[in-house]
This record gives sequence, structure tokens and C-alpha cells, in this order.
Amino acid sequence: MHRNEERVPTKLQRIALKASKDKHCQFTSLFHLMNKELLLECFSQLRGNAASGIDNITKEMYAKDLDANLDNLVTRLHSMAYRPQPVLRIYIPKPGSKKERPLGIPTLEDKLVQGGLVKILQAIYEQDFIDDSYGFRPKLSCHDALRALSNAVEDNLTHYMVEADIKGFFDNIEQDQLITFLQHRIADQRILRYIKRFLKAGIHEDGKHKGSDRGTPQGGSISPLLANIYLHYTLDLWFEKRVKRRCHGFVRYIRYADDYVACFQKEQDANYFKQYMEERLNQFHLDIAPEKTKLFEFGRIARAKARARGDRPATFNFLGFTHYCSVSLNGKRFRMKRKTASKRFTAILKGYNAWLRANRTLPTIDILKITAAKLRGHYAYYGVTDNGGKLGSFSHWIKRILFKWLNRRGKRDCYTWEKFSLLLERFPLPNPRTTVNLLF
Repeated sequence: MHRNEERVPTKLQRIALKASKDKHCQFTSLFHLMNKELLLECFSQLRGNAASGIDNITKEMYAKDLDANLDNLVTRLHSMAYRPQPVLRIYIPKPGSKKERPLGIPTLEDKLVQGGLVKILQAIYEQDFIDDSYGFRPKLSCHDALRALSNAVEDNLTHYMVEADIKGFFDNIEQDQLITFLQHRIADQRILRYIKRFLKAGIHEDGKHKGSDRGTPQGGSISPLLANIYLHYTLDLWFEKRVKRRCHGFVRYIRYADDYVACFQKEQDANYFKQYMEERLNQFHLDIAPEKTKLFEFGRIARAKARARGDRPATFNFLGFTHYCSVSLNGKRFRMKRKTASKRFTAILKGYNAWLRANRTLPTIDILKITAAKLRGHYAYYGVTDNGGKLGSFSHWIKRILFKWLNRRGKRDCYTWEKFSLLLERFPLPNPRTTVNLLF
């Protein structure tokens, strides 16, 4: 027997240990963990300036009577009286495009409940997910996926690759199938019922409520986890148990959310994966985007063949980078290098230009501070090994755009590069630099 005063993190650790030791265990008693302690932790992790959902309740407002609000929420949850509300859908500009990107905003209490469910489900599924699944998982990042890809290509016998893209993945998840997948591990009916309620809650747009029969809840913290579980059963386990076993050479499959690539030594293995991957996805009502899915030669042998033909080897995009075949600085070792993908590069610059155009009347100091923050964020992600050229180019174009709009605030052409240079000497912008080493 465990003491009643045992804290939730300790209970979650025991659940994780049980899930790790027994891969077939179905957990029947989990919902008691959705208590005030867990929800208070979820509340503390919410951003204070996060947008509010359709009820217009902010974190600051909820905190004014936090104890009573959480007690009331726990009571409603355990009496099954709690009903998730529709997600507020708004649209934000899509950088580099005239299109707009939909953004979903759950209510504050929905964020709390989803956060609690995520912590419980993660304790179980983090023991199940394959090592090469990197998307939206604790202590894993895009850079970890890129390191794994470097290892697969540079340190192993990768000669062929398959790049794939699932069409509208998050909007096309089959909800009943997702629940079936969850039932492999979750037998607590209250957990399953609340997940169903979130799946069915729908969206609120232009004053109207739209139900949802497909897809995962937009904008919620539970959506990425449910998506990972769906792909775990549809693709990850299929690759591990079916594809790997019938391949004759080196294979490795690396996934970040719905973005993934597969590496192969043998062409017939790559062909098998590409052909049956589409059939496998179709079984679960998912489709690949043909124009973004391809099989191609890649690696040291592909580079040698291309050079013999007087050609260049294929390139591919993954996680915002274009990957290409190259060699080490001394020319003795094959290297897969990467640079910021052109479309992403252009889109970010267009996004900055649109932001500056809309905010050019701000004080110059504020503009420079925000620009510096944007540059630091860009370097934190794109400042990877071998991408120095693109970082320098990005810094150059940001300064060009900044100069253009500062020059237009007064009499045309009254602002010179000399004055602009003096301004940057006084308030310097961050210099481009490599922040992430992908060589180990």
C-alpha cells in the first residue's frame, strides 16, 4: 500500500516504471491523479501573457481566487460534469505568404485539464515511444533529430533516402482509431471519456461553433502527444517490426511530429518502404503529399556517382534545413551539411519586413531591442554547424530591411548608411554565430 500523502510526481514515476517493465500493462486507475496538486502545477507552467479562449479568462483573473477555482474544477472533473469548450480559432499572417495560418486557443481551464492529462499519458507513453521519435517530447528537440540524421548518414551505410510528407496530418487523424490505439494502454474509462470530449469539442470561429469529427484539438497541449501516439502505432511500430525485419542492409527512420525521413543502404529496401508506407497510411485514412514525397540517392556513394556524371547529388529539406552532400574541411571525410532552406529563409525575412512595416512608428530603441530578440531567436535555432553563410546573409538582409524602414520615417533619403552605422555602433545587434554543434 502507498501512503495517501504520496505526491503526484512520485506516483507518476511509479506508473512510468510499471509501463517500462510491462509493455502490455493496461492502466485502470489513473484519473485520481487529476487532483488539485497536479492542476496547480499545470497552472504555474502557463504563460502569464497567453491569449484567452472563448471565455476571455486570463491567468491573472483565474489566480485571484485560485484555490476556490481549482477546488471547483476538481469537483466538476471527478463528477464528470466538466465539459471542454470549443477552441477559439483566430488567424495570423503566414510569413512569406498572403495566406493566413489558423491558430487555436483553448480556454484556461481546458489548458489546465489538458496539461494534467498530458503529464499522466507521458508517464506511460514515454516508455513506449521509439528512440528516433523526437517531436514534442520532454528533453528532446529538433536539433536532437538533426544529430541523429547526421549519425545515420555520415557514420553508417546510408545510400538511399525517402523523404515524406503527410497531407494535413493533424486535421485528418481518425478519432475512433486514436481511441482504439489508446485502449492498448489506457483502461481508465474516465481518462478516455475526457479525451473523447476534447476531440469532439470543436472550434469557435466567426461567432459560430463547428463540431469536429476528425483531427486533434487545435492549439492544445494534448494535441502533439495524441498525434505522436497515432503515428507511433501507424508508422513507428510498423517500421520497427515490419520494415526493419525484411530489410537486408542498414536502415534508420527519424521522425519529428509528422515530418520524417528514412535512410537505407539498399535501394530495394527504400522502394519497399516508399511503396508500402503509402498503403500503410491509407489504412488509417491518411494520405501522403506526392509532390513532397520522393526516393533518391544520397550519401558518399551518391556524391561520387554525381561527380562522375558531372552532376550534383540530390538535396532534401528536413526541419527547416536543406541537407546536401559535401566533405570535411580537409576534404578527406564525407559530410552531410545543412543550410537554412530557401523558402524558410525568404519567409522569415518577409515576416520581419511585414512586422517592421506595421510597427515602424515605434521608438527606434524599441525597434532595435525587438530586432535583436528576433535575431537571437533565429540564431538559437538556425545557428547550427555549417550554416554560417546563411546566418551572415540573414543578418545582412535584416539590416537592409531595418535601414529601409528607418529611412522612410522622415524625409525620403534623409537617413544615410553612415548614420545607420553609427546607430548600430551605439546599439549593436547580435552577430551571427553557431549556437548548436551537430557534430556530436
